[in-house]
Amino acid sequence: MARRVDRRERRELLADALMRLAAARGLEAVSLRHVAAEAGVSTGMVQHYFRTKDEMMVFALGMVMDRIRRRSQAVAAPAAPRELVRGLLLQVLPLDETRRLENHVVLAFLAYAAVKPSLASGLREAAAQMRGFLAEQLRAAGVDGVDPEQGAAGLLALVDGLGLQVLSQQYAAEDAAAALDAQLVLLFGRP
Repeated sequence: MARRVDRRERRELLADALMRLAAARGLEAVSLRHVAAEAGVSTGMVQHYFRTKDEMMVFALGMVMDRIRRRSQAVAAPAAPRELVRGLLLQVLPLDETRRLENHVVLAFLAYAAVKPSLASGLREAAAQMRGFLAEQLRAAGVDGVDPEQGAAGLLALVDGLGLQVLSQQYAAEDAAAALDAQLVLLFGRP
């Protein structure tokens, strides 16, 4: 009897191959054929699950966002707003190999979306959700003297900048985490 193929699982396998290639070469150099070779499958199989490279990229970006969300929720068990914010932002920073790969994908996708604005909607939605969550936590903590929306935007900008510094080996991962903690002390006070 033939084994039933899990469509989501197969799409994730292909998206993982895309992410490895994007981290190594950049998205511009990646084709469906390259993804097939990296995944060890035929180009026809890739085309069965994704009609275009753009479709595969949007799926891969969504997969990265889902993984970040799942990791931060696993860490978030009942916690104070400061710990929720820290837990989420640490999942975004490239502090290990998995998050480094994800950061390469997001960075490559940002560069690609800059010249193909139709692809940017997924990034805008993810960023808006993250800003909303962070602003909600700042409100819940009653942070004084900081507009929650601006504070949330500042935290995301900080993490984006720290991520770039870590990826380009200008800054060590532990220094990036320490810089985030220093900013959280400014916003929330000492834990």
